[in-house]
Amino acid sequence: MNLLERIRAEAAASGLVGVGVCAVDAFTEVRDAIRSANASGRSASLTFTYTDPDRATDVTASFPWARRLVVGAHAYLPTAGSPGPARAGTARIARFAEADHYQPLRAALGRVAGLLESEGHRAEVLVDDNRLVDRAATVRAGVGWWGKSTMVLVPGAGPWVLLGSVVTDALLATSEPMRRGCGTCTACLPACPTGALVAPGVLDARRCLARWAQAPGWVPRELRRAMGDRLYGCDDCLDACPPGTQLLGRADRQAGRVDAVEVLLSDDRRLRDVFGRFYFPRNDARYLRRNALIVLGNSGDRSLVGVVAGFAADPDPMLRGHAAWALGRLGGDEAARVLAVLEDDPDPGVAAEVALALAGTLG
Repeated sequence: MNLLERIRAEAAASGLVGVGVCAVDAFTEVRDAIRSANASGRSASLTFTYTDPDRATDVTASFPWARRLVVGAHAYLPTAGSPGPARAGTARIARFAEADHYQPLRAALGRVAGLLESEGHRAEVLVDDNRLVDRAATVRAGVGWWGKSTMVLVPGAGPWVLLGSVVTDALLATSEPMRRGCGTCTACLPACPTGALVAPGVLDARRCLARWAQAPGWVPRELRRAMGDRLYGCDDCLDACPPGTQLLGRADRQAGRVDAVEVLLSDDRRLRDVFGRFYFPRNDARYLRRNALIVLGNSGDRSLVGVVAGFAADPDPMLRGHAAWALGRLGGDEAARVLAVLEDDPDPGVAAEVALALAGTLG
C-alpha cells in the first residue's frame, strides 16, 4: 500500500468513521462568516476560533511548513449513551461531554501522525484546537457536509461526531468534497428550544443554550426556563437530525445524568476533578453551581427549596441572584420567607431578581 492507503487503513482500524485529505489554503468564506458573526453580535463574544479568525482559518499561520491536513471524524455514539428521562434533582450533560470522547480521536490521529513521521514527514495533531476551524477542514476533505444546524454531518453517523486533523508537510493526494447536503430537511431549525438557529446554517449564539451553559456572567432571565435540566451543552438540534437517528437509536446505555444537588454542595476541587473536561471561563466552578441552581429551579420539586436557599447568603451575587430566581420558580411559603430576607440585598442585580420572584413575574 502507498502512504495514503496506509493512513486510511490506520484510521479505519483506530475506529474513525471518516478520513480525508485537503489542501491548507485559507478558508476565506469561513473567515468572512466568523467576522460577520463577530461584527453583528451573533457570536455573543464566543472565544476559541472566534477570537482570531485569521489564524483559525489559515493553518499555515501557525504551521508555515504545512502542506496538507489529514482530517478524521470519531463517532461518540452509541458509546456516550443517553441521559434518559428527567428526574427531579438531576441534571443533564450533552452526550459529547458525558466523558472525554475526544480521547479516542486524539489517539487515532496520533497513530496517523506517527505513521507520517515514520516516513520522514512532519506531523502535528490538532484536536479541539483554536488554531483550526475543524468543521471547515472536514468539509473540504470530503469527510462530511455542513448541515443546516451548523454542525458537520458524516454519512452513517450524522452530527454525532468529533473532528480533528493532522497537519503535515506530506504532499498527499487530496480528497473530493462530498456531493451531499441536507436537501429540503430543516428538522434541526424548529428543534432549537430558543430559536438560536435563525436561518439554515446561521446560529445566533446570543440565544444558544449550549453557549450560555459555559459563558461567564448571569444567564439571561428569558433563557433560564428553556435551560430545563441542562447542566452543560444541548443536544436538541442533533436529536432531531435524521442522518443521526441510526446511532441515536443504539445509544441505549443510560449516561450523562448527574445529581444537581451534589454539584451544588461539592467543593471546587471535587467539581474540577469530576468535570475537568468541561470548558468554563477561568476554570471557575461557580458557573457549574449557577447552572445547577437553574436546573433545581426548573425541577418543580419544592423539597429542594432548602438546598437552593443555602445559596441565598452566598458571597457571590451571581449565585445569590440565580438562587433567588430558582426560589421564585419553586414557590411556596419557605421560598417566600427566604426571598423576603433577600429584599434588601445590596447588589442591584440580586435585588431585581428578588423583586421579580416575589411578584411572580419571572421570565
